[in-house]
Amino acid sequence: MPVPKERHSKARKRMRRSQKDKMPSPNIVYCPNPQCGAPMLSHHVCPECGTVRRRDGTFLSVMKPLEEREKEREERRKARTKEK
Repeated sequence: MPVPKERHSKARKRMRRSQKDKMPSPNIVYCPNPQCGAPMLSHHVCPECGTVRRRDGTFLSVMKPLEEREKEREERRKARTKEK
């Protein structure tokens, strides 16, 4: 079994190991909807307006707008607190 000729320093060892755990940065783009333009992850639904661009260039609304979702969450929280 081969044995290393010289000892590797702590810094050299740690520099080598630090490269393995590197995560690629997220691919952030801006919402293609001209009314929104919020930053979002590519190939995902826009978290602000809930739209997705189709292949033909049209927009499809998948989710309710953020304000409506927040209102529904608050209503659910209020309902839970009333039950207790």
